Amino acid sequence: MLEAFESIVDKNSRVLILGSMPGAESLRQSNYYAFPRNQFWKIIYELFNKDIDEDFDKRYRFILDNNIALWDVLKYCKREGSLDTNIKEETSNDFHEFFKEYPNIEYVFFNGTKSQQLFKRYIGYDIEGIKEFHLLPSTSPANTQKYDYKFEKWSVIKDVLM
Repeated sequence: MLEAFESIVDKNSRVLILGSMPGAESLRQSNYYAFPRNQFWKIIYELFNKDIDEDFDKRYRFILDNNIALWDVLKYCKREGSLDTNIKEETSNDFHEFFKEYPNIEYVFFNGTKSQQLFKRYIGYDIEGIKEFHLLPSTSPANTQKYDYKFEKWSVIKDVLM
């Protein structure tokens, strides 16, 4: 059974980005989006016209400094490899308590379809204080859409933070 990471969040977070479950390389390194070909960090840093920090603690501080929280829909699951299509026997994180603890979160962004589907199945969209839910193209290398397209879609995050 795989276990996801704790959330990266603080009381100032206004945006929550949700993945489904960390991939194999991320789990191995114990860091969010650690697989070098995943475009998550490249997109996030480019949104703010900054160069990517190599140190993951600095990356986490960067998103928190920009009022962004990071987590996964699932707490546990079984999965061979990293593909979302291989997820089974899943258990979700406790979002009702999470949103009570972090009431400043107004926007939820899904990093790919699987996270949105899992959230809808286990939590639903009837959450007080959330203004909008957005599906974004996955930053995974399994999503072969062009980077420019992904970046354009992800730009909505900066728009809601302004």
